[in-house]
Amino acid sequence: MRLAVAGPTNPLMRILFLGDVVGRAGRRAVADTLPRLRDEWRLDFVVVNGENASGGMGLTGDHARLLLDAGADCVTLGDHAFDQRDMLQFIENEPRVIRPINFARDAPGRGHRVFTDARGRKVLVAQVLGQVFMKRCFDDPFSAVDAVLRAHPRGGAVQAALIDMHCEATSEKVGMGHFCDGRASAVVGTHTHIPTADAQVLPGGTAYQSDAGMCGDYDSVIGMEKAEPMRRFVTGMSKGRFQPALGDVTLSGLFVETDDKTGKAVRCAMVRLGGRLEQAAP
Repeated sequence: MRLAVAGPTNPLMRILFLGDVVGRAGRRAVADTLPRLRDEWRLDFVVVNGENASGGMGLTGDHARLLLDAGADCVTLGDHAFDQRDMLQFIENEPRVIRPINFARDAPGRGHRVFTDARGRKVLVAQVLGQVFMKRCFDDPFSAVDAVLRAHPRGGAVQAALIDMHCEATSEKVGMGHFCDGRASAVVGTHTHIPTADAQVLPGGTAYQSDAGMCGDYDSVIGMEKAEPMRRFVTGMSKGRFQPALGDVTLSGLFVETDDKTGKAVRCAMVRLGGRLEQAAP
């Protein structure tokens, strides 16, 4: 590792973003591993996308508590935000859970929040849903993000600003990365469950990755047991519900270091720990 030495005057913030947690195996892996990573990597702030953590579809209140207790400072959701009905009420009482900012106007909860880390630094987290290839047509993600970033300038109102871009199309994610470059500290894509190999710091100091991947079993079809999705691909017919795969889990995500004075990302690195994929760590 090449982590800087921590101290009271250290101007860097260490942020870990973990991609979509899938099912029981993903939850268990995060609960078992994240406390150790917070200590070993001296993490200041952790964001976990949890929208597939409960049976592969949505997130229950109990499972949200598990992720938060494991060391997540913020849990983001996605297009499956309210597939588990108790989240409709839970999110109103748990401000550390964030749903998409451009969801239905009367949806419960919030799409962004400013958090405070252990050293008093302010961290903006916002999540937005894309429009391309999505089943529903959500409000314009670019104007929604623009309004939030204008109200919370990095290096000013907040020391770091992170955007979770939850959508299908890599082109739309790349567009959001460039749209936010110079204003956000990081733009990280979620939703497709497959980690992309384009982690980079953009010219304006915004860390970017098109998709963080998932915290799930990669001996699967995007986290689901293979039999049912393969049946549907081959025959066009369904026989049962998708079930999350329960094999060895790879924790996938992005590590980012940001400068407190400017909010710029100074470094980012892909994270892949455990499971079947080639390992990667900061």
